[in-house]
Amino acid sequence: MTAANPVRVLGIGGSLREGSQSERALRIALDAAAERGVVTELIPGPELVLPFYDTAAAERTERAVRLIEAVRRADGLIVVSPGYHGALSGLVKNALDYVEDLREDTRPYLDGRAVGLAAVAYGWQAAVTTLEQLRTITHALRGWATPLGGSVNSAETKFDEGGGASDEKTVRTLRLIGAQVADQALLRSR
Repeated sequence: MTAANPVRVLGIGGSLREGSQSERALRIALDAAAERGVVTELIPGPELVLPFYDTAAAERTERAVRLIEAVRRADGLIVVSPGYHGALSGLVKNALDYVEDLREDTRPYLDGRAVGLAAVAYGWQAAVTTLEQLRTITHALRGWATPLGGSVNSAETKFDEGGGASDEKTVRTLRLIGAQVADQALLRSR
């Protein structure tokens, strides 16, 4: 890692609501990654409002280009999705579909990158199934899901504006996810 070529970790996720519970969870994980010495970038839910992904589209919106370029630069990713009706949000799924634009890159899709994953849902069933779907998508995109993933039941855990949560175990889990992504990205950069 050099100043000219820093190791980068990108955070993607949240919902349309700025400061959502899933965005706050993402920020906790990203903060832990930054503490490991990587450069972090966040693309929260409100910035993921993109046209439905279309492989045949000739042009990409400014936001889509920003997302694609941020993923291209990233050495690791952290993705946090809200769980709706037992599945990840359409907003996050559509953003992940844009990774298809990296198919012809030297490092296609998420190839060789650690990807930390967490799901935030009102209830354990939706949180767990959403995390499973995120893992499946990560594997399909050739990413390496970190050993630890996070399922957060928002009926029991609330995130605050100060970067904490009502359940310290949840904070520790999210921080460990961020640290695992940063550590793997740093190892691969050597």
